Amino acid sequence: MIFKGVLKKMVTEATDPIRYYLELDEELVAVNQLIEKKISIEFAGYQCLSCGSDEPIFRQGHCKKCFFEMPQTADWIMHPELSKAHLDIKDRDLAYEKQVQLQPHIVYLANSSNVKVGVTRKSQIPTRWIDQGAHEALEIVEVPNRYLAGITEVALKNYVEDKTNWRTMLTNQIKDVDLQQWRDELKKYIPQEVKEYFLDNTKETHLHFPVQQYPVKVNSLNLEKTPFFEGILSGIKAQYLIFTDGTVFNIRSHEGYVVRLKY
Repeated sequence: MIFKGVLKKMVTEATDPIRYYLELDEELVAVNQLIEKKISIEFAGYQCLSCGSDEPIFRQGHCKKCFFEMPQTADWIMHPELSKAHLDIKDRDLAYEKQVQLQPHIVYLANSSNVKVGVTRKSQIPTRWIDQGAHEALEIVEVPNRYLAGITEVALKNYVEDKTNWRTMLTNQIKDVDLQQWRDELKKYIPQEVKEYFLDNTKETHLHFPVQQYPVKVNSLNLEKTPFFEGILSGIKAQYLIFTDGTVFNIRSHEGYVVRLKY
C-alpha cells in the first residue's frame, strides 16, 4: 500500500507494548503492524504545520516565519521557567499562553538513557514519557502552572540530567534505577515556593516498547540528505522507527515533511 501525507508526531496508545499510529492521507496507519515488514519512505516536499506553505521547514514542523510568530513555538515551550501568563504578561498570544501555562503541570523523573528531570502538562502523561522513550518514570511534583514547574526543573538539573542521550536510548543500553530513591534525595533541592506541591508517595510507571531487535550502532536517517530509504522495520521507540540495518528515523524531527510511505 502507498500513502502520501505530511508527517506529524505519531499518535500513541499506552498499552503493553505501546501502540503507534501515523496519520497519512487522512488515515491512521497502525505502525506496530509494519514491524518485520519492508517499508520505503520517500521525501516529497514540505508543508508547514501552521500556514501550509511549501517553504522549507525551519524547526518543529514550521516554516521560519511561523516559527518566530506562533505561540506554540515561543521560548517558554522549551524553557518553562520563562512562562509569564500567571503574571498576566503576554509573550506572543496571552489567551493561548494562559490556556497552556495555567493548568496543572508535572515535574517528573524518567529513565530513557539515564535519569533525567522533565516538565509536562498533567494531561500529557504518559504521552510525554512515551515520546522520550522512557522505560520507567515517576511524578515528583504537581503544580498549578508552568512557571512553578519550570523553576523546579532549573533547580533540579544542577543535580540530575535534563536531556536524553538518543543513541543510548535507541540501543537500549539502559540500567534500571530506583526513581523513588532519586525523588527522595532530590527533595531538598526543590525551591521553597514549590515544596508544598512535592509528591512523596507516587509509584513508578513502567513502559514497554514494540521492538524486536535493538541496534548495536545507530545511523540517523535525514530525508534531505537521503530522500529515499527502504528497509525492514524492527521496532518503534519514542518517536523513532528502528530498522534492522541500524537506521533510525526520527518522525518528530521530520514534522512538516511530505512523504510517500509504501509497504
